[in-house]
Amino acid sequence: MTLTKQNIKQLVELCKSENQLAQLEIYNRYNKAMYNVAFRIVKDRFEAEDVMQEAFLLAFTKLESLQDISTFGAWLKRIVINKSIYHFNKNSKYENVSFEDVEYNIESDTMGIPNDYEFTNLKAKQVLETLNTLKESYRVSLTLHLIDGYDYEEIGDILNISYANCRTTISRAKESLRKKLQLQVSL
Repeated sequence: MTLTKQNIKQLVELCKSENQLAQLEIYNRYNKAMYNVAFRIVKDRFEAEDVMQEAFLLAFTKLESLQDISTFGAWLKRIVINKSIYHFNKNSKYENVSFEDVEYNIESDTMGIPNDYEFTNLKAKQVLETLNTLKESYRVSLTLHLIDGYDYEEIGDILNISYANCRTTISRAKESLRKKLQLQVSL
């Protein structure tokens, strides 16, 4: 049986015995999703790649600590998030990078109105772009909650804040995002 046909439990067991082909197969299955997670936090594609690579290396060396193999994907995602937050915090102490406006080209139909897909895509990009302008704690907590699907308790654990503080931060972040989007609509 080839490695591409094996389930994740079988692959993780092979990885525990340091099978490099199994490690490569797991990497190929998860690298795009883990890159996206890292990129949303560190906001730089090269740094996201580095963080993702470090996270995979750490995961492969710590496989023995994984208690339930069926949760491998969530466990790996948690490692990527923690590495990304650590990396971002370490770098943001020394560098403050502003975001440049991104130009989007919308192809219009013959009536000059963008089709529904393009219009929806533009709105999603506008929301994500506005999300990136929020202050750091708001951006990270909203990304973890709305995009990655973590609940308040998990986010509190990741960010080392209390449950109540997490709920308050996310509530304020949503309100801040809502206000910024309303300002853009009114312009």
